[in-house]
Amino acid sequence: MKYYLTTPIYYVNAAPHIGHAYTTIVADLIKRFKTMQGYDAVLTTGSDEHGVNVERSAERAGKSPREFTDTIAAEFQRQWQMLGLQIDHFQRTTSPQHAKVVQDLFDRCRAAGYVYKGSYTGQYCIFDNLYVNDAKPGDRCPDCGRTTETITEENFFFKLSAFKDKLLELYETQPDFIQPETRRNEVISFVKNGLTDLSITRSNIKWGIPVAGEAPHVFYVWFDALTTYMSAVEGENLWPADLHLIGKEIVRFHAIYWPAFLMAAGLPLPKRIFAHGWLLFENDKMSKSRGNIVRSEPIQKVMGADALRYFLLREIVFGQDGSFSYDALIGRYNSDLANGLGNLASRTLTMIHQYRQGVIPEAESRGSIATLAGETIQFVQKAYESFEFSKALESVWGLISAVDKFIVEMAPWKLARSTEADAPQKLNTTLYTAAEALRVVTALLYPVLPESTRKIWSQLGMPEPIESLRFESLAWGGLKAGQKIGEVAGVFPRIELKPAVDKMRELEAEVTAQQQIMLGKKPEPVVEGPPKIAIDDFLKVDLRVGLVLTAQPVKNSTKLMHMTVDIGEPTPRTIVAGIAEAYGPADLIGRKVTIVANLQPRKLKGIESNGMIVAASVNDGKPVLAGFHEDIPVGARLK
Repeated sequence: MKYYLTTPIYYVNAAPHIGHAYTTIVADLIKRFKTMQGYDAVLTTGSDEHGVNVERSAERAGKSPREFTDTIAAEFQRQWQMLGLQIDHFQRTTSPQHAKVVQDLFDRCRAAGYVYKGSYTGQYCIFDNLYVNDAKPGDRCPDCGRTTETITEENFFFKLSAFKDKLLELYETQPDFIQPETRRNEVISFVKNGLTDLSITRSNIKWGIPVAGEAPHVFYVWFDALTTYMSAVEGENLWPADLHLIGKEIVRFHAIYWPAFLMAAGLPLPKRIFAHGWLLFENDKMSKSRGNIVRSEPIQKVMGADALRYFLLREIVFGQDGSFSYDALIGRYNSDLANGLGNLASRTLTMIHQYRQGVIPEAESRGSIATLAGETIQFVQKAYESFEFSKALESVWGLISAVDKFIVEMAPWKLARSTEADAPQKLNTTLYTAAEALRVVTALLYPVLPESTRKIWSQLGMPEPIESLRFESLAWGGLKAGQKIGEVAGVFPRIELKPAVDKMRELEAEVTAQQQIMLGKKPEPVVEGPPKIAIDDFLKVDLRVGLVLTAQPVKNSTKLMHMTVDIGEPTPRTIVAGIAEAYGPADLIGRKVTIVANLQPRKLKGIESNGMIVAASVNDGKPVLAGFHEDIPVGARLK
């Protein structure tokens, strides 16, 4: 049985960071899991190397486009090797073999009557390689917020407008074609609003795959990049893909454009597209402009790749946005890996060495732990199958906790000293139960923690490699009596927070400097204080003049004030602000204040706050509200 899955084909305008690693780690987990189910699982990733943005990045770096893309593609490959990811195909869009498959897809669509030549004048975002329909010169890209460029050129167009009903039928007949449900609903809504024909070539740039016989046309980056999923496995009888893993920001290209291209060409469609959420850094989206990008290499060097894998898969509900921080990473590592799995492995194997000369004892063990282990095996397999990785890991740690409790209750250290007749058999049962549970836990965790579980598996003295294990044979009782265990060595040493964070930040600065050089940029000086932001980021903040209409302290809070504020909208805003220690209701009512109007709503003490009042504080002192000397109308925007 084959199972073919892919990651996004990563764009080479920047070096890899933890966001790229997140998707690829998940893909690696799924590949290992499907292999455990008996599938011949194949994983493709690669690099998307064409387009005007790459052309300009190469020029800024003082390199030719080919030199530039060679460097960045090699860095992606090095990163995946460093993280121990099982990549079967790394396909570059600059390969001649890929170009042939792109041309074939174009020829098929054209022969079927879905491609025509026309001209285009409009707005284009070079950062997202996106034509922005209905935009005017100077308008911003709806996806990234950067200023679009006006372009005029002759292009080949794809008749996307002809596929509205066919796509809606696809989504209806195959409800799991797009997951999760939120992304499916988003795509359906977009398609129902109508589709416009799509430019699939460019004629005013050179860095791209030439359209045969149609110079100076080169293929538009999305028609080019999406085809990588097929070109990577051409001739291997693996298409269609069983799963495309992507980030939610590119769901439209994969769930609308890609199936339409394939329908037009008469080719099979992928079976499923899963669009996961963003990885945030301390609740803020990672971006170059914010200067808050985190890279996986410093984490791998300080804590190991498995620590990063476990955190991302346990802490984040796959499909939703998730937050990363160094403190949370180390906290989760120490609590779950060092104190949980690592402690269970160490104490169990040490006791077998100490009390049974390093040999698995013979014992009957069909108690509650055996029952729970069997239930956990079934639950974890189903959870992995539905991409509920966090739930799967929570279940495994429930088993670990139960075994820990069992060991404490049985107290093998007391049984070893006991003179009661049944003490030796009780000790055998305790040690076997703990060791067999450890074997089951290790097997279940292999797709998530391949390096660490391989070590524990070896310490258990298992005769076959863990990679050969299959779910169909995973059941209680697989540990053989008389088996000699290996030398015990700690797999997850406890990590001290401050030294580890300091070291990761130091390495992060080094890696950032190396990547700056790789990209042909001067290393940015390290400055203390908050990172600089671009003007585009500042312009996203909607600051308004507001008039406080009502104010009252929030019950059971000394800091929060509940207000209604007029900012020139039909209905006043409800805002909760932490200013009650500095201002009473009488100080606020009738006062004009500065409001951040486009902040996501959030609940504070059960009250939904729709905005933020701007205030200043010195050395964590009481807040001082920002105000105005001159009279200014309510609702006026601050620039």
